[in-house]
Amino acid sequence: MSGALPDGWKTVRLVIHGRVQGVGYRYWALNEATAQGLDGWVRNRREGTVEVLVSGPVVAVDAMIEACRDGPPAARVIEIEAFEVNDRPEAGFRQLPTA
Repeated sequence: MSGALPDGWKTVRLVIHGRVQGVGYRYWALNEATAQGLDGWVRNRREGTVEVLVSGPVVAVDAMIEACRDGPPAARVIEIEAFEVNDRPEAGFRQLPTA
């Protein structure tokens, strides 16, 4: 993590359950977060979920969370677990290896 969050920003780690692997979810999340100017990362988890860390202005992060409820057209999101994080990730948004 890169440090403290500026005023009006938040960081959230999401664990997305459902049919979210093999449907382009990571690529979609990368494009969506980049378009919104958010920082963070996305990766598959071995148990079949997708994990997203997203950081930025509160309004943009909330919009990303709502967008993640749908994801790309082939995805079927069942549940999103959200965990607030107190640190800011490195600038930019990237895809990480499966964890």
